[in-house]
Amino acid sequence: MDLHWWTARDLVAAVARRELSAREVVAAHLERIDAVNDRVNAIVSLRPEAALREAEEADARAAAPGAVLGPLHGLPIAIKDLEDTAGIRTTYGSKAFAEHVPKRDSPLVARLRAAGAIVVGKTNTPELGAGSHTFNEVFGTTRNPYDLTRSAGGSSGGAGAALATGMLPIADGSDHGGSIRNPASFNNVVGLRPTPGLVPDPGPGGDVWDVAAVVGPLARTVGDLGLMLTAIAGPDPRDPLSHDHDAPGAFAELAPAELHGLRVAWCPDVGGLPIDPAVRAVVDEARDRFAAEGAHVEEVALDDVGAAADDAFETLRAIGFARLVFEELPDAARAQLKDTIIWNAELGRALDGPAIARAQAARGAVFRRVAKLMEDYDVLVAPAAQVVPFDAELPYPTHVDGVEMPHYLGWMRACSRLTVSAHPIAAVPGGFTPEGLPVGLQLLGRFRGDRRLLQIAAAWEAATGFGARRPQL
Repeated sequence: MDLHWWTARDLVAAVARRELSAREVVAAHLERIDAVNDRVNAIVSLRPEAALREAEEADARAAAPGAVLGPLHGLPIAIKDLEDTAGIRTTYGSKAFAEHVPKRDSPLVARLRAAGAIVVGKTNTPELGAGSHTFNEVFGTTRNPYDLTRSAGGSSGGAGAALATGMLPIADGSDHGGSIRNPASFNNVVGLRPTPGLVPDPGPGGDVWDVAAVVGPLARTVGDLGLMLTAIAGPDPRDPLSHDHDAPGAFAELAPAELHGLRVAWCPDVGGLPIDPAVRAVVDEARDRFAAEGAHVEEVALDDVGAAADDAFETLRAIGFARLVFEELPDAARAQLKDTIIWNAELGRALDGPAIARAQAARGAVFRRVAKLMEDYDVLVAPAAQVVPFDAELPYPTHVDGVEMPHYLGWMRACSRLTVSAHPIAAVPGGFTPEGLPVGLQLLGRFRGDRRLLQIAAAWEAATGFGARRPQL
């Protein structure tokens, strides 16, 4: 098997045994990037010479007597273009920052580098991460490797497409309304939206108490998600939500859970949302698979959660955009932003105190409702996207199963409603349409039950093998 299809765990183990060098691993992935990236446009701001030099330095450190290697030693990674990378162009997908080169790494990037990962470039993202379709005026559109005419999702679309095509073994993402889960679904890879605070995110600006926006790992296997968490999870005094409920080392080994007897809450429309028939067909087959594996599957309705979750998510998101656009960005940058960002920010600026108070109360109610539900179940299963990968030339789907969407966030509600619960959610491959398009599932676990959730995800992965189906570029 070509090195670019090896798991991250196998690559790290081979480097540690001196069977492979970090330079060989990085070079193999750079060759893969050169071969396929021009078709999907997933990796931007590539730095091959610097990455190879850093790989050689990593090999020299590994050869020193008594060397202690980090858990990601020698693994190439490209960082989502929303995260600051010292000395590497970081545009946030915006013309306003097209030539921006940060002086410091973000805390996430600092942890990845300290663990031995080698940065080969950045992954493409929509402007300021707004929307679940990756396109911008700096780098263009990222395309789906299973059908190059379609979207790779977003906002971690570059990460998802890079993993699916073997250009990276692991990738970082961020998730607010589905930005890890949606591209995992569209690209047939796995991702984790962790419990807020498991992976600290004490970035500059913003609300440090926000439970909606998180950073987390993407990979091709659940085991590789766990490997990455050993490097990026754990408390940080700069992030008041950070915790060590699951110590990073707890993710080093993830023995699959037993599906037989697993209590599954089945939620096929996340509170009455329209779902594309092609997605629903795959989700129905997944339900049958859980049952065939011996799980106890019961359908649950979240109709009492839907409107409250939408109000909480969309109101509090608007506040964040208003703060970013009207308080943190200079006038010159604001003038270059796309219309949907300005709309979202204006929406936030128009909110009054009672509207914000209602949204905060709704957020609390949704958390309590889901936490109570999960006392009776091991996992809640729902579709990871309401649609299959759509035409890449569209900014977003305006209709789902014949229902008009109210705005650019409307088609993302299958994810954003569960965001409000603040529970950990894994995205896993759920199957394929007859046309060969991937469809993903959301697996929601108990609050701060990330490790157990990943063990359930690993069991599903082992039982189905859907993640092993590669795109034919």
